[in-house]
Amino acid sequence: MVDVTTLPEPVSWDDPDFDAFLDQVTAFWAANPIEEDLSGSEIDHLAKLPLGPGSAATIAMLESGDMNGRDRLLVLKERVRAHSHFQALVYEDMAAIADACDDAVDAELAWEAAASEIRAALRLTRRSADHELDTALALRDRVPNVLAALKAGDIDQRRATIIVRGTAHLTEEVARVVADEILESAGRLTTGQIRERLRKLAIDVDPDDASQRYERASEQRRVELEATDDGTGNLLILDAPPDRVAAARRHIDRIARSLRSPDEARTIDQLRADVALDLLSGELPEIDAATGRPVARTGGSVDLVVDLATLAGLDDRCGQLRGFGPVIADIARKVAETQRASLWRFTVIDPDGEQPVTTGTTRRRPTAEQLRAVIAAHPTCVFPGCRAPATDCDLDHRTAWSEH
Repeated sequence: MVDVTTLPEPVSWDDPDFDAFLDQVTAFWAANPIEEDLSGSEIDHLAKLPLGPGSAATIAMLESGDMNGRDRLLVLKERVRAHSHFQALVYEDMAAIADACDDAVDAELAWEAAASEIRAALRLTRRSADHELDTALALRDRVPNVLAALKAGDIDQRRATIIVRGTAHLTEEVARVVADEILESAGRLTTGQIRERLRKLAIDVDPDDASQRYERASEQRRVELEATDDGTGNLLILDAPPDRVAAARRHIDRIARSLRSPDEARTIDQLRADVALDLLSGELPEIDAATGRPVARTGGSVDLVVDLATLAGLDDRCGQLRGFGPVIADIARKVAETQRASLWRFTVIDPDGEQPVTTGTTRRRPTAEQLRAVIAAHPTCVFPGCRAPATDCDLDHRTAWSEH
């Protein structure tokens, strides 16, 4: 057995004893080779070591070939932590290069010089070098706590980058408030969940800015066509109003599901794509899922979550369009005002925006009260990391029916 508690304490790069420390680490693993009986508790001890060049070197020397599955996962997590630490150091180096190129006369020229040096040193494209330098400077100057979390291994590079991008439009002061709040749970969230929470926080912390950004972006709404390397094409509707996007998606999905049959060979994704193209080209009417007959278009159903104060115009907290995500208060109120003919599911939440107070629909339909309650409590699929809307998921028993 290897007693990892006897590993030498990590030291910093500039410590005069650093070379001696590395010699001690190397000698330790030479005298204590990793065997297949290395216990999980011993590997767990590595996770308690503060991240630094010494502990990272120790993690790098681990060999996982003879470990069981659980211990391999523990080592994997430690390697990711070490990678995050070194990535933070890389960003610090990039920011330092920008400082070295500082030109008090022409700041833009100094920035371009730093980006050019980084591009040449790392063999990056111009765009990649510009993006990496922007990220490095934003981490150091705008959201330093995010850089500290990356350096400590609490988050990885992907999460750090998403937080930087998600706060880029905010003032420095507001960006730090939002970043600090998301950091409390960022290590437990997927990147998709972080993006959604950032959007919600950004709306709540500055509703006026969110409304202005929405107006500016919606003025740029457009349709774009792009070819893929496989010879197919993508049709993109960009910067469209989220309520219409969510309703259109639901409309397409409803028709696609009505076309499923034992003889239908297409997958549900293929059906959705074909239905969308048929609708846009004027070849397919809307089909009533219950009767199978064409019906007049009244818009897709909408699932809105919003607090009563916002709905009444007394507050401007963001709403939630299930299947799309957070929307500004004006859009939430617009959805509530315009969705008169369509099926309407509503959820009233408490003032903190956390717990549903009541839920229901605006007209009768064959849906059990239990289904509505489950959807209210679980807006998305409960599988870890999955963000599929609950309305598109299968409802199943937590306890097998046979055991009731």
